[in-house]
Amino acid sequence: MNLKSILTLSGVLLASVSLFAQIEDKRGIVAKNAELVKVQDGFSFTEGPAVNRMGDIFFTDQPNDKIYKWYAGSNKIELFKEGAGRSNGLYFQLDGTMISAADLKNELWAIDQTTGKEKVIVPSFRGKRLNGPNDIWIKPSGGLFFTDPLYPRPYWEGIRGKEMEQDGQHVYFLSADRSELFRVTEDLTQPNGIVGTPDGKTLYVADIGAKKTWKYDINEDGYLTNKTLFCEMGSDGMTIDEKGNVYLTGKGVTVFDKNGEQIAHIPVPANWTANVVFGALDRKTLFITAMDAVYTLKMKTRGVW
Repeated sequence: MNLKSILTLSGVLLASVSLFAQIEDKRGIVAKNAELVKVQDGFSFTEGPAVNRMGDIFFTDQPNDKIYKWYAGSNKIELFKEGAGRSNGLYFQLDGTMISAADLKNELWAIDQTTGKEKVIVPSFRGKRLNGPNDIWIKPSGGLFFTDPLYPRPYWEGIRGKEMEQDGQHVYFLSADRSELFRVTEDLTQPNGIVGTPDGKTLYVADIGAKKTWKYDINEDGYLTNKTLFCEMGSDGMTIDEKGNVYLTGKGVTVFDKNGEQIAHIPVPANWTANVVFGALDRKTLFITAMDAVYTLKMKTRGVW
């Protein structure tokens, strides 16, 4: 997302931490006496956190075209990659390869998490540029879904116009063997956040433009069926925990149970909370990207990977 979009969605700028209420937690999902901790600030706009097998988290600073790595054991952050294709959302395959929504040229990349070397795996769709791949979720079997909203970027100057070449803003599926790429939704306004259940059977897609989040059944071939309204709220990024609770972002982090009932709200001292994921070896640290900083919160419930 970009700053103009954020200001439009948030409505007002929050002036200080003191304006934020305490954590609301109806089901006891946050660890007792846990407090939100700012790990580091000084970034431009943090996004796309993704967790690897060791519980370390990679995240992006999109305006500065960088990917950083948070080490769960030491709570330290180091630069992982410069020249990251303006990566936004990230997600790890089971083999440890990091998939990136690289919207400098509106592509999907596969990045080696050891060397940082990238390979383009989706350059276009039907011979035309994608709008700007944003967020990614990968099935246990290897096929991946990604959202493709349009957020015109200042760095597109000289590369392409700001009019989208696709006929709308959709969700796509790329098969595990990377041989098939097709659309799985064509009726959403501006799909952004996306996450699925660990059994690979259910997909949640946040239509941030319509301020709704939808729930789908996932067929074996990747097509989606049984679209149902999950909640009346959109989201930038999303994650899910072991109990099936879904975490949406925007104004802090809002948590819904698997039936779509709001059960928690985690205020974050930033004008916009972009994304969230569970990290650390036990997957009980909630890692939050919000504007120029990243935060952690100890949880009682565990994330899934």
